[in-house]
Amino acid sequence: MGETPRTVLKALVERRRWTYREFRENFEAAGQRIGVKNLTVSEAQFRRWTSGKIQGLPAAEACRVLEDMFGVDVEQLFQAPSPDAPAPAYNLEAEIDMTARDAQNEAGAAASASISDTAVEQLREDVHRLARRYAVLPPFEVLRAARTLREEIEQHRDRTQVPIQQQELLILAGQACAILATAAFDLGSFDGATRLARSAALYGETARFDPLRAYAGGTLAYIAYFSGRPAEAAQYARRAAMLPGLGDVARRRLAAIEARAYGHLGDTPSAQRALTISTEAGDGTLDDLHDGVGGEFGFSEERLAMSNGSTCLLLGDGRQAEAAALRALELVSSRPPATRSLPVVGGAAADLATARLMRGDLDGAAQALTDVWDVPSEQRATGLLARAQQVRRTLTNPRFREAALATEVGERLEHFTRSAQHQLGAGTVAVLES
Repeated sequence: MGETPRTVLKALVERRRWTYREFRENFEAAGQRIGVKNLTVSEAQFRRWTSGKIQGLPAAEACRVLEDMFGVDVEQLFQAPSPDAPAPAYNLEAEIDMTARDAQNEAGAAASASISDTAVEQLREDVHRLARRYAVLPPFEVLRAARTLREEIEQHRDRTQVPIQQQELLILAGQACAILATAAFDLGSFDGATRLARSAALYGETARFDPLRAYAGGTLAYIAYFSGRPAEAAQYARRAAMLPGLGDVARRRLAAIEARAYGHLGDTPSAQRALTISTEAGDGTLDDLHDGVGGEFGFSEERLAMSNGSTCLLLGDGRQAEAAALRALELVSSRPPATRSLPVVGGAAADLATARLMRGDLDGAAQALTDVWDVPSEQRATGLLARAQQVRRTLTNPRFREAALATEVGERLEHFTRSAQHQLGAGTVAVLES
């Protein structure tokens, strides 16, 4: 048998199986309840109280706290238990009241560790609006807006401990990071874009949101492609396509990127296979990013046609490249003017010019470039500049060497590239189509 407790207080503590730490926490909480703030108890004091070695009673405030904790007169707490009677039974009403108060306090603390659902809703709307307006905004403007949004999201994430809010804010932070990666790429900062895309993938992994991981994987793929690493680009695209939970749009985007990479590698069968996958109807599967948010996270029909036209140029199929570029221009022209992506217009027009030059049509190429000149300098992104440089190189073909129009267009293309605002290394964009 265990040693008989020397005080009623000791008996009650043992009955609750409290350690010193648990006693102290309950003592401090009881003090807060009755308005005795910043009152605690040391371990040495706790040992004296429970061992019966204290002379008299504790200080008045401590006595009030102890009575609140146990619902027993404090003088009785410091007496030895009667050998003929058990320690005082629980004061059930006091015990329930204490439990209820603790629950109330902890619920209040949890509430203060959350944020308004309205705030999360506004952040969600802001991120999604930016993604949907990406195509009509200058990349530098997008970069600033997305950076501000990501910082704001992280500030809110630090202020909440509600799991569902944490989950959504992780996803939103990852989406903002993915937008930043695309903007950085469009501005020519490949190293920055790579870091941001990997951060977006990490957000997606942490939030268990695979569509974001797939989007980031596709971004890493085309960064690798434009950096002169097409084999690595194909690997990124293939790995991303293997992730679960992707919709048809996500898979078409990744297949189109993979096709471009194989086209540069000269692997015609693999490029053709990826092209076929990118144009298949699919089974109607959707996901919450590429379809649910869309915009820059989507992959419109005109972007698909433009990308596949570029692949056809790599494969030396000028006829199919011209048809794809015309299809892209037709699709983007069918949209309201305020929603048309000028970089897509310019990119498809540049590919159309290259395709026409491949069959010797210099006049047709010059006509196609009319849409390129209309793209404002602040929206001349990496992809468009790469295509413009490709046109410039094609014009150096001996068949155009004596043509005044070729010289005039070539000089204008050089000026077009140099005048790109905010573009890092505008004159040195890596172009793989050569």
